[in-house]
Amino acid sequence: MNSTTFSSRFRFVAASALLFAGICTGQTAPQIGAADPQRYLADIKALTTPEMEGRGDGTRGLTRAERLLVERYKTLGLQPAGTKGYLQAFPVAIGKRLKTGNRLMEARDPVGALTSRHLKIGEDYIPLSFSASGNVHAAVIFAGYGITAPELSFDDYQGLDAKGKIVLVLRNEPVALASKAAHGGHTRHAEFVTKAINAKNHGALAMILVNGTLGQGEADILPRFGDVDGPEDVGIPCVQLKNAVAESWLPDGEKTLANLQSELDAAAQSGTAQTHEATRPLATVTLEVRIDTIRATVNNVLAYLPGKTDEYVIVGAHYDHLGRGGTHSLAPSLTGTIHPGADDNASGTAGVLELARLFASQKGKMKRGILFANFAGEELGLLGSAAWVNAPTKPLDKAVAMLNMDMIGRIKDGKVFVGGVGTGTRLKAMLDEARIGSKFDIEPSESGYSSSDHTSFVGKKIPVLFFFSGLHSDYHKPSDTWEKINADAAAQLLDLIGRVDVELANGVDRPVFVAVAENPHAGGVSSGGGYGPYFGSVPDFGENKDGVKFSDVRPGSPAAKAGLTAGDVLTQFGDKAIHNLYDFTDALRRSKVGDVVEVTVLRDGKPMKVSVTLEQRK
Repeated sequence: MNSTTFSSRFRFVAASALLFAGICTGQTAPQIGAADPQRYLADIKALTTPEMEGRGDGTRGLTRAERLLVERYKTLGLQPAGTKGYLQAFPVAIGKRLKTGNRLMEARDPVGALTSRHLKIGEDYIPLSFSASGNVHAAVIFAGYGITAPELSFDDYQGLDAKGKIVLVLRNEPVALASKAAHGGHTRHAEFVTKAINAKNHGALAMILVNGTLGQGEADILPRFGDVDGPEDVGIPCVQLKNAVAESWLPDGEKTLANLQSELDAAAQSGTAQTHEATRPLATVTLEVRIDTIRATVNNVLAYLPGKTDEYVIVGAHYDHLGRGGTHSLAPSLTGTIHPGADDNASGTAGVLELARLFASQKGKMKRGILFANFAGEELGLLGSAAWVNAPTKPLDKAVAMLNMDMIGRIKDGKVFVGGVGTGTRLKAMLDEARIGSKFDIEPSESGYSSSDHTSFVGKKIPVLFFFSGLHSDYHKPSDTWEKINADAAAQLLDLIGRVDVELANGVDRPVFVAVAENPHAGGVSSGGGYGPYFGSVPDFGENKDGVKFSDVRPGSPAAKAGLTAGDVLTQFGDKAIHNLYDFTDALRRSKVGDVVEVTVLRDGKPMKVSVTLEQRK
């Protein structure tokens, strides 16, 4: 597939297909030439040099990548299409830091003698990065693993009054629960965030987490601040504490943490109700957590090739990556090492640049223009594309379609995934026509929803096509380097995308958006993911101070049947207050198929209550 012979034959067929497209539409076929694999690979190399620092949002490396894009568009003579030249700025949260004033002071009363001491941050305890900031003074009670799992007949809070108290909980979960995990490992109940939300829902004022029983060779260490993923603010202060400190709170001569954990494990194994031997207060604690969210301003880079009308096609890709790793790295032991992101997504970014070069000579010649869009903030939750569709620099109603490239550089055996073919009339026909003569094994899907920037456009009723060559073992690791890019195959795919772009930009009729009725199988970015019953909303990952804003509601879903629409902000789900997506996900997973849940949303700032009947994922 990568041979010179095949490449030449492919480009001959490509030129023929362009001519055919011009005949079918009645337009003169643009002569855009063929993508150059060497130029394409050179751009990937430039985007992944050490100076680019992995293009993390808020880093100097991302700014350097931004400048590279701007200079290229200037050289090509494309028009600025941002709010300030080629740039469109928007804010992002890029991390957390501990402020001064964090403290944990314990007070105990052994045999009537009051003692107290200040614990040392970083040595005795550490705040978890998703913790709320706040000051709590309350009694500490032991709450086992901090798990409520009725579907597994296990509830650490049964018979325990946690309201107004600080709960001490163990890491992980009983083996009997872990054995029921769908794919090995642990169930969601072992997640730190799930434990914190459960504590909050039971009225606890704060959560203290301990490692508990350690495996062979395992040390009782505290995580580095910032290493635990979660929402910006889970709603209550949360810290992790050393075992030795928690052990000192247990009454002398009575149960140890190991004893208590063994009893919980045995109860879970036998299916009997666990008892709380240490329900009386263990200590009185003053906990003060002070955390700052680190924010930065990043930029989308936008360039425009005008057409004869004010309609246009969007060709886009995200150019940010993970920087030096962090919570989204799949090589956590290598956090601090540059994650170059050659495939994710220097490959798509270089594709946008190469298509911009190929189309630059068509300025003013095609019926419609082309907006070349490079998004920042994708790795933080599609933030750049969300920022653009919510404050577009071109009229949204003039957007004909959006073509998104994310990870197109590792094509193997000609396999290419193309999403969104059902989101617009004639999109599938255009794709089928464009692939004539190619040896690509295209795997299409109707839906326009997935974890990349085109999803933001589906929410605005814009047809999309999403080009993706698949995941691999280097994904989100420092090993995603330029040497592993299949530049010849990627260039051939760019020729195919270019042919689709020509038809969209020069065709007589624009595609009409089609709302694809979703099969509620595992959910992609849909609220609730692949767990629990089906709801059908698509969250807006942009910043929202309180609640979960919907960027879209899937056609035919329970949410749609209840009358919920894009723009609604969910604030209450049954008896659970919803402050963030983690709250919503937890509440949904704790529900059952067939439940009729009363939810409250804000619509245009006004509360509205509706009943949603949850359905089975099929």
